[in-house]
Amino acid sequence: MARVCDGDREALAALFCRYARIVRAVAYRVLRDTSEADDLLQDVFLLVHRLCGTFDDAKGTAQFWILQMTYRRAISRRRYLNSRHFYTQVELDDQSFQGAEPRSGHFDNSIDQILAALDLQKMFGALSEDQQKTLRLHFIEGYTLDEIAKMLGQSRGNIRHHSFRGLERLRKQIFGGKLPGARAV
Repeated sequence: MARVCDGDREALAALFCRYARIVRAVAYRVLRDTSEADDLLQDVFLLVHRLCGTFDDAKGTAQFWILQMTYRRAISRRRYLNSRHFYTQVELDDQSFQGAEPRSGHFDNSIDQILAALDLQKMFGALSEDQQKTLRLHFIEGYTLDEIAKMLGQSRGNIRHHSFRGLERLRKQIFGGKLPGARAV
């Protein structure tokens, strides 16, 4: 540890080789996620490098100090992840999607066929041409509002207006007069 404090990279590498496996095992046991355990492993050895001056060999061994730091950091990280609902998230790969299939009988990735199957194509047709172009470029093609404004030769304010009004009209067509989450008056 004294050599690590003196800036000896070989000493830090030796500590890493000696304790990396057990540090990762403790991190994984607490965090139950391999990528989080790997991140914590790196964080711990960066802390060892940064805080090596606080190590006191009279209080315990380097292994005990490193594992104690690992355990405290892992518990702290687990609390953080729990507060962000990391452990309760659903993986999309694990879920099967059971939506309505297009009327053709087979799934096609064409957005027009999906919209037609859900009768959204008719609703989309009720929008003005500028609203249709703006929403299609923004949500389907992935352009920003500034990029759409340049493409269509309009101001950003106009494009925002087309986007807002188009979405508002679609919401009213889909949900009728009552929007979800709206309070009854």
